Amino acid sequence: MIQSILDNDLYKLTMQQAVLAAAPDAEVVYKFKNRRPEKQVNKAMFSGIQQDIEQLAKLKMDAVEHDWLAKECAFFNPAYLEYLANYRFNPDELILDHNDNELSLTIKGLWHSTIMWEVPLMAIISRNHFLHSDKSWNKKKTPEKQEAKALQKAKNLSDAGCLWADFGTRRRRNYESQNRIVETHKNYKGFVGTSNVHLACKHGVKPIGTMAHEWIMAGSVLWSLRHANRYALAEWGKIYHGQLGIALTDTFGTPAFFNDFDQQLAREYDGVRHDSADPFTFADQVIQYYRSLGIDPASKSIVFSDSLNTELAIELQQFCHGRIKCSFGIGTHFSNDYEGSPALNIVIKISEINGVPVVKLSDDEGKATGDKNAVRVAKWTFGLGGLDE
Repeated sequence: MIQSILDNDLYKLTMQQAVLAAAPDAEVVYKFKNRRPEKQVNKAMFSGIQQDIEQLAKLKMDAVEHDWLAKECAFFNPAYLEYLANYRFNPDELILDHNDNELSLTIKGLWHSTIMWEVPLMAIISRNHFLHSDKSWNKKKTPEKQEAKALQKAKNLSDAGCLWADFGTRRRRNYESQNRIVETHKNYKGFVGTSNVHLACKHGVKPIGTMAHEWIMAGSVLWSLRHANRYALAEWGKIYHGQLGIALTDTFGTPAFFNDFDQQLAREYDGVRHDSADPFTFADQVIQYYRSLGIDPASKSIVFSDSLNTELAIELQQFCHGRIKCSFGIGTHFSNDYEGSPALNIVIKISEINGVPVVKLSDDEGKATGDKNAVRVAKWTFGLGGLDE
């Protein structure tokens, strides 16, 4: 169950403030997709999802949370904190159905309001799947075993000199699984915080996050398709004035990103986030790109966040050592790692803004999302295919 209105990832709040500043009247549609459709939805699971949504709608930020945000997140202005204090989840923005053991979910409304749904909804869907559909794991995997596993992961990462954060909210098994990670890992050198704002407040650690793909996807309509990265990053810079300076690279493929990430943006932003394709190749590309601009790569950072586990993070740490700073946002491997009982592979992506389809291309072909004709146009725009393909 969602514990607080702040039981959400920081980048949802930072983007919400940005949307209020840059596009307060924008209307959007989000769509749910199950990438592993054999994981079906039974009646008990659907009923549990409905009940959790009803509970979510009752939540509001309290005074303690307000004061903590004001102190710990100086990039939030007083007007936004007042907005958030008055924010409530509105179930009327959801179209939820259950047909033939499949879940259908659409979110529609003003962007600044609907932007908060994605992460808690995914956590709700995952929680109810493991309560009502895949139930055998609970009999075999005790909390003590999970705690031992969490301790070992933290020790391995710390001993390797890694800097890492918990990014596990969206596909966590349940609240307890993610809470266990933060509670355990905060005692180890190298743990820099969590994407979950509520858990950061609860455990006295740093909330971590900047922007998600939807900011740049929406920018393809609001400002420019061909140069969506450039305009979205520039707009972000106007709002945050150098704070929250990690740029997301793969919304329309890394080549398109580098074409827009000019000298000024490369110097203004602290670094980049990797979220698709081979991370070692990406690191080499980033280092080479900074050098081509006369920027010392060692002064910049890469945040790796694509399907990480501790072993891969340690390999990347060794690969980047002395060349460029790096850190790791690790999600499902932390909050939903149960042998023989895999996590769901689900996403909720923005699909329209102001009635115009938006897409994500990514560096991984399988991660492309959106209306097929809009994907075709975007691929042609970025030189990734012909209009007839």
